[in-house]
Amino acid sequence: MTGPSSKPVIWDPAAYAANSSPQQSWAREVIAKLKLRGDERVLDVGCGDGRMTAEIARALPAGAVTGVDASSTMIGFAQATFAPARFSNLEFHVMDARRIRLAKPFDIVFSSSALHWVDDHPAFLRGASSCLRPGGRLVVSCGGKGNAQEVFLALRPEMRLPRWRQFFRKMDKPYFFHSPADYGKWLPRCGFKVRRVRLSPKDATYQGREGFEAWLRTTWLPYTQRVPESLREEFIAAITDRYLAKHRADDAGRVCVRMVRLEIDAVKI
Repeated sequence: MTGPSSKPVIWDPAAYAANSSPQQSWAREVIAKLKLRGDERVLDVGCGDGRMTAEIARALPAGAVTGVDASSTMIGFAQATFAPARFSNLEFHVMDARRIRLAKPFDIVFSSSALHWVDDHPAFLRGASSCLRPGGRLVVSCGGKGNAQEVFLALRPEMRLPRWRQFFRKMDKPYFFHSPADYGKWLPRCGFKVRRVRLSPKDATYQGREGFEAWLRTTWLPYTQRVPESLREEFIAAITDRYLAKHRADDAGRVCVRMVRLEIDAVKI
């Protein structure tokens, strides 16, 4: 929700909220690791629909949280859904993760399931460092190296077929999955002391074919939105056929996707 592609992504916040339960679960795991006292100032980068940002706000009765995202559609949804009348300690702004410009000194910069959309992570780190107080924490979880590899193995051959390849010419790379070694270099250069950087395998599950397709439709927008709307469902179905041919639903009808999270915990020096 924070990065560019060769064709602008158009988000549907309500659809994302309905089909992002794994992302919400991962975010809650990361929020728990913050061990909030209740008086911190928190910046949520790539806040999307604002649901998790609002959960942080509830845990900060004497603090405040600011959510930023490059998508004006997402921010508009968040502002309308989590209005100041209900959350006096919560605000949202349209802002690119590569160009964080905030004067407030934050205690924590938090981001979950967003930074793999960003093509320049050092730029994000410089911005995060600029608005953190000395000793403030950077806590991030995003797609890491090897993330959703089996989905790409279904997607890429389909894209190359004559039926679809005209729609993917000159397509920029939409996702950026980095390794701990990358962040091991970048963090010290941007003024951080590394506490922990690791890849963490995670599984996401979707209810049957319909759930898997809804996930593709909702979050794989850099690919699906390049296909004309009249053909989009056919394209999504074709990817799903390829994926399910090798990764069948389990006995409970759940479709599993192997995901990899890059988890970062650092302190501003």
